[in-house]
Amino acid sequence: MDEKKHKRAIRAWTMYDWANSVFATSIMAAILPVYYASVAVQSDQANTATVYWSITTSIALLIVAFIGPILGAMADFLGAKKRMMSIFVFLGVTGTALLYLVGSGDWFIASLFFIVGSVGFAGANVFYDSLLPHVAREDEIDMVSSRGYAMGYLGGGVLLAVNLGMIMALPGILPKFIPSLASWPEGDLTTLMTRICFITVAIWWLLFTIPIWRHVPEPERRIREAEKGFSPLKASFGRLGHTFGEIRKYKQLLLFIIAFWLYNNGIGTIIFMATIYGTELGFSSTTTIGTLLMVQFVAIPFAFLFGWLAKKMGTKPAILLSLGVYTLIAIAGYFLYQEWQFWVLGFAVATVQGGSQALSRSLMGRMMPKSKSAEFYSFFGVVSAAVGGSRLAIVSLIVFFAAGGYLLTRVNEKEGIRVADQEDKELIKASA
Repeated sequence: MDEKKHKRAIRAWTMYDWANSVFATSIMAAILPVYYASVAVQSDQANTATVYWSITTSIALLIVAFIGPILGAMADFLGAKKRMMSIFVFLGVTGTALLYLVGSGDWFIASLFFIVGSVGFAGANVFYDSLLPHVAREDEIDMVSSRGYAMGYLGGGVLLAVNLGMIMALPGILPKFIPSLASWPEGDLTTLMTRICFITVAIWWLLFTIPIWRHVPEPERRIREAEKGFSPLKASFGRLGHTFGEIRKYKQLLLFIIAFWLYNNGIGTIIFMATIYGTELGFSSTTTIGTLLMVQFVAIPFAFLFGWLAKKMGTKPAILLSLGVYTLIAIAGYFLYQEWQFWVLGFAVATVQGGSQALSRSLMGRMMPKSKSAEFYSFFGVVSAAVGGSRLAIVSLIVFFAAGGYLLTRVNEKEGIRVADQEDKELIKASA
């Protein structure tokens, strides 16, 4: 690939972060949790919506955990990473658009459509991430991954700001221009605007996925001689069996995936439960959603900063630094009582959120064989969120950060990279 096409492919790849992050902000973290708690779930118990939301999120993650590795191995065998990604994109967009149908008391279909959207979001991310080692060269993979997260924060923040304007301002403005809406209660107009926001997320996600479809080529398919003539399903199970059979070869990569699973459990819980946890504590929507909006824009320069730090101090030390900050955030979360404290903790999260995940993604990309990128990224993508809505659940995240950080210190990334390179060379030789 010539340099011009290479740069265009990088821009297109990072643009998908811009595209899909609106689901993470408006659907997962901000607007839907509040709508789910105040409209879809009707209960006198303050934490009922929190429990329902946690269970719903966990179900979606379990589905991805079950099908991800199989589909990942199948995508590697077929040379179909982009095609698999497209299937999940359309699934996620459809689930998101269907949220428009959710009305008062419709918590079950809200959960169902959210699960469909989340499976699409998480599944597409597996194949999107698996394209990273094919798009970025080894000396630029940290910065490209960080740039993707920065674009995601910007895109997610822009549409979230638009959505908040629709929800907070339009119900008071529209009746002046559309007389037929003058008889509508303001609460009904707010509900309608919220439902329309779900449609805007689906359209945005689909529209800005176009660049990656156009400019990022499907990675070259490489299969072993013994796999020729296999059905895709047989080959995928065979590849998984082969990988597990040689798991000792990938000891460092496996150790990293376990470490990532542990500390990302904590990160994911903070991201996805923050808004609904703040609502449970009685904080206003201005504080909970406003803080999330602030995080989107504050996180942009810090995502780039961690890409720079990775060059200066190494990728693994930069990740460990972010986990130290997260540990302090989890401790402070136990003592969260005032709304101003929520804003401060939100700013602290913004300083490390993008960097920790971007560098984890790029380190993973270095330590895996490119020929198995979808297969291994499917394991990387299988993470779970802690269930619960109490202060003890928040402070217990320290265990995840500490355990994950400790295991990360035991990872010999240089050995992992050497094994991945050797595997790719062997496959190239075998398929020649």
